[in-house]
Order: sequence, then C-alpha cells, then structure tokens
Amino acid sequence: MDSQSVKADATATFGSRGFDAGKKINGRKRHLLTDTLGLLLAVLVTPASVTDRDGARSPLPQAAGRFRRLARVWADGGYTGHLTDWTSQHLGLVLDIVRRDEGVRGFQALPRRWVVERSFAWFLRSRRLVRDYERRTDTSEAVIRWSMIALMSRRLAAQSGRPAVLTAG
Repeated sequence: MDSQSVKADATATFGSRGFDAGKKINGRKRHLLTDTLGLLLAVLVTPASVTDRDGARSPLPQAAGRFRRLARVWADGGYTGHLTDWTSQHLGLVLDIVRRDEGVRGFQALPRRWVVERSFAWFLRSRRLVRDYERRTDTSEAVIRWSMIALMSRRLAAQSGRPAVLTAG
C-alpha cells in the first residue's frame, strides 16, 4: 500500500483538494492497494492534506472484506503508528512497514514496496492520470480503475495473439 500526491486541475472542486506539505503539492492524494503482481485491489482519492494513515482506513477494510486470502500488507513509513494496531485488531491483517536504510541517499528499491510504485508508473502512462482533471473524487477513482482495465486488456490480448483494441489515455 502506498499513496501518490498529484496536482489537481482548476476543475477539481476546492473541497476535494488539499496541500501535501511533505511534497509541496496542492491537489489530491491517491491511496492504492495492490496485490503482489501490482494489480489493483483498492483505490481511494482524497485531498492531498489527508495523511497516509487516515487514508488507509477506507481501502483496507474494503479489500479485507472482498479478498478473504489477504493476510499481509506491506506499506511505507507513512503508515506507522496506530494504524498497525488497528489493522491487526479490527481486520486481522498484518501491516508490515518497509523502511529505507538510514545511510542511503537517493533512490533505493525497497523489498515489496517497488510493486505498488510500479503500478503508479503504469497509471502515469495514461495521460489523463498525470494530473487530476476530474471534478469529483469518485470519478477520479473510476479513471484509475479504467486505466488498470485497459492495461490488463492489452496484456490479455498480447497473450492470446490478438491485437489490443483498447487504448488508455
């Protein structure tokens, strides 16, 4: 599980935008939960001012109810604190926090965390998701789901030997 802050277009309503002080972005935050292959399990779009811990309280119960075999979730340091206890007590899930090595500067591929980061990169191949252009957050979530459907359709078509018809973007 991870989140991504993106700039929101002027069409996005003022109440659905916020300021992410850590990344210095005025816009929205996409909270994403993927499986070990990087396929979408749950998504939530919030104002960028919502912390990772608070943003995870909605997609985690949805995924736990929908995917019975879900037992462990890997997340970054933004999810530390009371969320780990809440997840184990209320959902029966283990929330593992994957931390960066303290002495390393710059980019470092972290175990299991790179999977969700790769999913964000897949979404950014859809031009419509580079910035949040939608007025409502539920529409933004639908565009993310649509992008994943288009990605999977292209993959399935490539495996069957037929040309892919769907285009994202």
